[in-house]
Amino acid sequence: MVISTQIFWLFLLAIPIACVAWTVTHEEVFREPREYCVKRSKEGRTLLERKFFYLFTCEYCFSHYVTIIFLLLTDYKLLMINWTGYLISGFALVYVANAYMSLFGLIRQDIVKEKTEIKVMEITTEKSKPTAS
Repeated sequence: MVISTQIFWLFLLAIPIACVAWTVTHEEVFREPREYCVKRSKEGRTLLERKFFYLFTCEYCFSHYVTIIFLLLTDYKLLMINWTGYLISGFALVYVANAYMSLFGLIRQDIVKEKTEIKVMEITTEKSKPTAS
């Protein structure tokens, strides 16, 4: 595969990896299983148990496993056609997916901040309006 095509696929495949990792580790739809995993990651009896359940609460950790699944599904290799291509592509995909998730988190945080500022302005405006008697 030509290097430009490989790079195109790198940035394209990182999108669903980031989407799955973010959804499982942050969104409301997986809140109950995530809370269970948080509890088990803190209260587990063994180190292995605690680390296993922690991976479902950390988007960075979880993105490695999602990446492995996508590599198996797509047979994507970066730079080399043997097993080292899988290794390179795996870490590159995790890196790009986490960059996407960081950007998404910043954008989302900015949106929440703007909504809060708007609510504060609305409350301030309501309080400063003269009341009709």
